[in-house]
Amino acid sequence: MESCREAFRRPSLALHFLSPPFVGEWSIQYCADMCGRFTLHSRNKIRLKGLATLDLPFEARYNISPSQSVLSLGDFGRGLESRLLTWGLIPSWSTDGRGFINARAETLEEKPSFSESFRLRRCLIPADGFFEWKRTGREKRPFYFQVDDEMPFAFAGIWDTWRNRGDVVTSCAIITTAANELVSELHNRMPAILVPDVQDAWLDMKNNSVDLLRLLKPFPASEMKKRHVSSRVNRPDTDGSDLIEKISVEQGFTPALF
Repeated sequence: MESCREAFRRPSLALHFLSPPFVGEWSIQYCADMCGRFTLHSRNKIRLKGLATLDLPFEARYNISPSQSVLSLGDFGRGLESRLLTWGLIPSWSTDGRGFINARAETLEEKPSFSESFRLRRCLIPADGFFEWKRTGREKRPFYFQVDDEMPFAFAGIWDTWRNRGDVVTSCAIITTAANELVSELHNRMPAILVPDVQDAWLDMKNNSVDLLRLLKPFPASEMKKRHVSSRVNRPDTDGSDLIEKISVEQGFTPALF
Protein backbone atom coordinates (compact mmCIF):
# COMPACT_ATOMS: atom_id res chain seq x y z
CA MET A 1 0.00 0.00 0.00
CA GLU A 2 1.21 3.51 -0.79
CA SER A 3 2.56 5.32 2.27
CA CYS A 4 1.26 8.68 3.43
CA ARG A 5 4.54 10.30 2.33
CA GLU A 6 4.29 8.73 -1.14
CA ALA A 7 0.66 9.77 -1.54
CA PHE A 8 1.46 13.38 -0.73
CA ARG A 9 4.61 13.60 -2.84
CA ARG A 10 3.44 11.75 -5.93
CA PRO A 11 2.47 14.21 -8.68
CA SER A 12 -0.98 12.93 -9.59
CA LEU A 13 -0.96 14.49 -13.05
CA ALA A 14 1.43 16.26 -15.34
CA LEU A 15 1.54 20.03 -14.85
CA HIS A 16 1.48 22.55 -17.67
CA PHE A 17 0.96 26.30 -17.23
CA LEU A 18 -0.59 27.61 -20.46
CA SER A 19 1.63 25.35 -22.53
CA PRO A 20 0.89 22.53 -24.99
CA PRO A 21 -0.21 19.37 -23.17
CA PHE A 22 2.13 16.41 -23.08
CA VAL A 23 1.60 13.34 -25.23
CA GLY A 24 0.30 10.31 -23.40
CA GLU A 25 -2.85 8.35 -22.66
CA TRP A 26 -4.45 11.64 -21.72
CA SER A 27 -3.19 15.15 -21.24
CA ILE A 28 -3.61 17.60 -18.41
CA GLN A 29 -3.24 21.35 -18.58
CA TYR A 30 -3.45 23.55 -15.49
CA CYS A 31 -4.30 27.24 -15.54
CA ALA A 32 -3.51 29.35 -12.49
CA ASP A 33 -5.07 32.59 -11.26
CA MET A 34 -3.39 32.94 -7.89
CA CYS A 35 -2.45 30.88 -4.85
CA GLY A 36 -0.04 28.42 -6.44
CA ARG A 37 1.75 27.18 -3.29
CA PHE A 38 0.74 26.72 0.34
CA THR A 39 1.69 24.92 3.54
CA LEU A 40 0.14 22.61 6.12
CA HIS A 41 2.51 21.61 8.91
CA SER A 42 0.64 22.03 12.21
CA ARG A 43 -1.57 18.98 12.68
CA ASN A 44 -2.01 19.40 16.42
CA LYS A 45 -3.37 22.92 15.90
CA ILE A 46 -5.90 22.19 13.15
CA ARG A 47 -9.42 23.25 14.10
CA LEU A 48 -11.81 22.16 11.38
CA LYS A 49 -15.36 20.89 11.40
CA GLY A 50 -15.62 17.24 12.43
CA LEU A 51 -11.91 16.53 12.63
CA ALA A 52 -12.17 14.96 16.07
CA THR A 53 -13.82 11.89 14.52
CA LEU A 54 -11.75 11.69 11.33
CA ASP A 55 -8.53 9.79 10.70
CA LEU A 56 -6.41 12.40 8.92
CA PRO A 57 -3.61 11.34 6.61
CA PHE A 58 -1.00 13.87 7.57
CA GLU A 59 2.60 14.83 7.03
CA ALA A 60 4.09 18.28 7.59
CA ARG A 61 4.35 19.97 4.18
CA TYR A 62 6.00 23.31 3.45
CA ASN A 63 5.61 23.58 -0.33
CA ILE A 64 2.30 22.11 -1.53
CA SER A 65 2.17 22.56 -5.30
CA PRO A 66 -0.33 22.11 -8.15
CA SER A 67 -0.89 18.52 -9.34
CA GLN A 68 0.05 17.12 -5.92
CA SER A 69 -2.36 15.47 -3.51
CA VAL A 70 -3.91 17.84 -0.97
CA LEU A 71 -5.87 17.11 2.18
CA SER A 72 -9.55 18.01 1.79
CA LEU A 73 -12.61 17.75 3.99
CA GLY A 74 -16.16 17.36 2.70
CA ASP A 75 -18.98 15.04 1.75
CA PHE A 76 -17.66 12.97 -1.15
CA GLY A 77 -20.69 10.67 -1.18
CA ARG A 78 -20.46 8.94 2.19
CA GLY A 79 -20.89 11.78 4.65
CA LEU A 80 -18.22 14.04 6.10
CA GLU A 81 -14.75 12.62 5.59
CA SER A 82 -11.17 13.59 4.77
CA ARG A 83 -9.63 12.69 1.45
CA LEU A 84 -6.52 13.34 -0.58
CA LEU A 85 -7.57 15.11 -3.79
CA THR A 86 -5.48 16.17 -6.77
CA TRP A 87 -4.95 19.93 -6.76
CA GLY A 88 -6.26 21.08 -10.14
CA LEU A 89 -9.99 20.65 -10.71
CA ILE A 90 -10.94 18.80 -13.90
CA PRO A 91 -14.69 19.12 -14.63
CA SER A 92 -16.41 15.75 -15.04
CA TRP A 93 -17.42 16.62 -18.60
CA SER A 94 -13.95 17.67 -19.73
CA THR A 95 -12.73 16.11 -22.98
CA ASP A 96 -9.17 17.38 -22.79
CA GLY A 97 -8.26 17.00 -19.11
CA ARG A 98 -7.90 20.74 -18.63
CA GLY A 99 -7.60 21.47 -14.92
CA PHE A 100 -7.85 24.63 -12.82
CA ILE A 101 -6.04 25.16 -9.52
CA ASN A 102 -8.12 28.28 -8.72
CA ALA A 103 -11.69 29.44 -9.26
CA ARG A 104 -12.74 33.09 -8.99
CA ALA A 105 -15.46 33.72 -6.39
CA GLU A 106 -17.07 36.38 -8.59
CA THR A 107 -17.75 33.96 -11.46
CA LEU A 108 -18.44 30.67 -9.67
CA GLU A 109 -22.08 30.67 -10.75
CA GLU A 110 -21.31 31.64 -14.34
CA LYS A 111 -18.39 29.43 -15.35
CA PRO A 112 -19.44 25.95 -16.56
CA SER A 113 -16.22 24.52 -15.15
CA PHE A 114 -17.21 25.52 -11.61
CA SER A 115 -20.95 26.22 -11.33
CA GLU A 116 -22.13 22.67 -10.63
CA SER A 117 -19.32 21.97 -8.18
CA PHE A 118 -20.13 25.23 -6.39
CA ARG A 119 -23.73 24.10 -5.93
CA LEU A 120 -23.11 20.45 -5.12
CA ARG A 121 -19.46 19.72 -4.29
CA ARG A 122 -17.89 22.13 -1.85
CA CYS A 123 -14.98 21.25 0.41
CA LEU A 124 -12.49 22.68 2.89
CA ILE A 125 -8.77 22.60 2.15
CA PRO A 126 -6.73 22.95 5.37
CA ALA A 127 -3.68 25.23 5.31
CA ASP A 128 -1.58 27.32 7.66
CA GLY A 129 0.05 29.67 5.16
CA PHE A 130 0.51 30.45 1.48
CA PHE A 131 3.13 32.01 -0.78
CA GLU A 132 3.06 34.89 -3.21
CA TRP A 133 5.83 36.49 -5.25
CA LYS A 134 6.86 40.07 -5.83
CA ARG A 135 8.46 40.85 -9.15
CA THR A 136 11.39 43.27 -9.03
CA GLY A 137 12.89 43.73 -12.47
CA ARG A 138 13.82 40.23 -13.61
CA GLU A 139 13.72 38.84 -10.09
CA LYS A 140 10.87 37.34 -8.10
CA ARG A 141 10.92 37.52 -4.31
CA PRO A 142 8.78 34.93 -2.48
CA PHE A 143 6.77 35.98 0.57
CA TYR A 144 4.95 33.79 3.06
CA PHE A 145 1.53 34.81 4.43
CA GLN A 146 -0.07 33.61 7.67
CA VAL A 147 -2.82 34.70 10.00
CA ASP A 148 -1.54 36.58 13.04
CA ASP A 149 -1.73 33.69 15.51
CA GLU A 150 -0.19 31.28 12.96
CA MET A 151 -3.08 28.88 13.47
CA PRO A 152 -4.34 26.69 10.62
CA PHE A 153 -7.41 27.79 8.68
CA ALA A 154 -9.18 26.46 5.60
CA PHE A 155 -9.40 27.57 2.00
CA ALA A 156 -12.84 27.43 0.43
CA GLY A 157 -12.70 24.71 -2.20
CA ILE A 158 -14.75 22.86 -4.78
CA TRP A 159 -14.19 19.39 -6.23
CA ASP A 160 -15.22 17.08 -9.06
CA THR A 161 -14.49 13.60 -10.43
CA TRP A 162 -13.24 13.03 -13.97
CA ARG A 163 -13.14 9.67 -15.77
CA ASN A 164 -11.20 8.89 -18.90
CA ARG A 165 -10.22 5.51 -20.39
CA GLY A 166 -10.42 3.77 -17.06
CA ASP A 167 -8.66 6.53 -15.13
CA VAL A 168 -10.55 8.24 -12.30
CA VAL A 169 -9.28 11.56 -10.93
CA THR A 170 -11.00 13.35 -8.05
CA SER A 171 -9.63 16.87 -8.00
CA CYS A 172 -10.18 20.24 -6.37
CA ALA A 173 -9.68 23.97 -6.85
CA ILE A 174 -9.05 26.73 -4.32
CA ILE A 175 -11.43 29.67 -4.59
CA THR A 176 -9.88 33.11 -4.82
CA THR A 177 -11.25 36.55 -4.02
CA ALA A 178 -10.01 40.13 -4.22
CA ALA A 179 -6.77 40.71 -2.31
CA ASN A 180 -6.77 42.58 0.97
CA GLU A 181 -4.41 45.51 1.55
CA LEU A 182 -1.51 43.29 2.64
CA VAL A 183 -1.64 40.79 -0.22
CA SER A 184 -2.42 43.46 -2.82
CA GLU A 185 1.14 44.73 -2.44
CA LEU A 186 2.09 41.61 -4.42
CA HIS A 187 -1.04 40.42 -6.23
CA ASN A 188 -4.63 41.49 -6.84
CA ARG A 189 -6.06 38.13 -5.78
CA MET A 190 -5.85 35.98 -2.65
CA PRO A 191 -7.31 32.64 -1.55
CA ALA A 192 -10.71 32.73 0.14
CA ILE A 193 -9.90 31.91 3.78
CA LEU A 194 -12.61 30.42 6.00
CA VAL A 195 -12.17 30.63 9.76
CA PRO A 196 -13.73 27.85 11.93
CA ASP A 197 -16.89 29.87 12.66
CA VAL A 198 -18.02 29.78 9.01
CA GLN A 199 -16.72 26.41 7.85
CA ASP A 200 -19.96 24.61 8.71
CA ALA A 201 -21.86 27.11 6.58
CA TRP A 202 -19.64 26.47 3.56
CA LEU A 203 -20.27 22.72 3.71
CA ASP A 204 -24.00 23.00 4.48
CA MET A 205 -25.91 21.91 1.35
CA LYS A 206 -29.01 23.81 2.49
CA ASN A 207 -27.35 27.21 2.16
CA ASN A 208 -28.17 29.24 -0.93
CA SER A 209 -25.62 30.82 -3.26
CA VAL A 210 -26.16 34.34 -1.91
CA ASP A 211 -25.22 33.28 1.62
CA LEU A 212 -22.29 31.20 0.37
CA LEU A 213 -20.82 33.99 -1.73
CA ARG A 214 -20.88 36.29 1.31
CA LEU A 215 -18.36 33.95 2.93
CA LEU A 216 -15.85 34.46 0.12
CA LYS A 217 -14.64 37.90 1.13
CA PRO A 218 -11.03 39.01 1.62
CA PHE A 219 -9.60 38.00 4.98
CA PRO A 220 -8.79 41.14 7.03
CA ALA A 221 -5.29 42.44 6.37
CA SER A 222 -5.08 43.56 10.02
CA GLU A 223 -5.22 39.89 11.07
CA MET A 224 -2.46 38.67 8.74
CA LYS A 225 1.30 38.99 8.44
CA LYS A 226 3.93 38.26 5.81
CA ARG A 227 7.66 37.69 5.60
CA HIS A 228 10.27 37.31 2.89
CA VAL A 229 11.44 33.68 2.51
CA SER A 230 13.95 31.71 0.47
CA SER A 231 13.59 31.45 -3.30
CA ARG A 232 14.12 27.70 -2.90
CA VAL A 233 10.35 27.50 -2.51
CA ASN A 234 10.08 28.26 -6.24
CA ARG A 235 11.00 24.63 -6.94
CA PRO A 236 7.99 22.35 -6.34
CA ASP A 237 10.26 19.39 -5.56
CA THR A 238 11.74 21.09 -2.47
CA ASP A 239 10.28 20.89 1.03
CA GLY A 240 11.28 21.53 4.62
CA SER A 241 10.72 24.00 7.42
CA ASP A 242 13.58 26.20 6.18
CA LEU A 243 11.35 27.29 3.28
CA ILE A 244 9.23 29.44 5.59
CA GLU A 245 12.02 30.93 7.67
CA LYS A 246 12.40 34.70 7.40
CA ILE A 247 15.38 35.89 5.39
CA SER A 248 16.77 39.33 4.66
CA VAL A 249 15.57 41.12 1.53
CA GLU A 250 19.07 40.84 0.07
CA GLN A 251 19.02 37.04 0.02
CA GLY A 252 17.61 34.46 -2.30
CA PHE A 253 16.28 36.28 -5.38
CA THR A 254 15.23 34.15 -8.31
CA PRO A 255 15.31 35.51 -11.87
CA ALA A 256 11.86 35.61 -13.48
CA LEU A 257 11.38 33.28 -16.45
CA PHE A 258 9.29 35.74 -18.43
